[in-house]
Amino acid sequence: MKPALSRAHQTTFDSIFRHPAAHNLQWRDVRSMLGAMADVVEESNGNATVTRNGQTLVLHPERHKDVGTEEQLKELRTFLERSNGRFAPTTAVGVNLLVVIDHRQARIYKSELRGTTPERIVPYDPDGAGRHLHYVDNDSNGQRRPELKSYYEAIAKALHGATAILIFGGGTGASSAMVQLVAELKLRHKDIAATIVGSVAVDDHHLSDDQLLAKAREFYASAAAQPVAGS
Repeated sequence: MKPALSRAHQTTFDSIFRHPAAHNLQWRDVRSMLGAMADVVEESNGNATVTRNGQTLVLHPERHKDVGTEEQLKELRTFLERSNGRFAPTTAVGVNLLVVIDHRQARIYKSELRGTTPERIVPYDPDGAGRHLHYVDNDSNGQRRPELKSYYEAIAKALHGATAILIFGGGTGASSAMVQLVAELKLRHKDIAATIVGSVAVDDHHLSDDQLLAKAREFYASAAAQPVAGS
């Protein structure tokens, strides 16, 4: 199993997903980060083949030391997102996070950042074959069948180390992925559950990333303004 990312590698990872795009991202840093989280084979022609959770990316030798185009960044983002099955790089340590979850996917944002690109986690095949699982409606009661435990475990791994966690989701009761996530965290990850500051039902399908983040910042600001009990 690959170890957790170092601070330098985490900085490189965040730079790949930053908006606006980073302009001083160096290929040597990208290769170093990929070597820490995936299997990298250097070819005789200078190419490097990167393999992670069944996904493959071929890096070609560059004449420039910096990652120069949006297309190159997009290729890196796509590889990292699609290969994010069993390895979930630490989203952030010591920050406030926003989780937007339904039965199709969970999106994890650093709530302090405007225009941040979320880390995406989807229900995953237990055999590790990389096939995404489709949510299924139960016609008898209108509820959805629960996802695999691995879905919530992958989310929990990505949330480890956060200072505070706010969760947005649709629906209520047993049919809500948000409710199921909170229950799983309270049962299996009490340290992470203790950092949850709120779980709010929202219609996220009609809200942009910026609108979701604005709601999260408003929530955190309101919570911070509340007087401490006994003060």
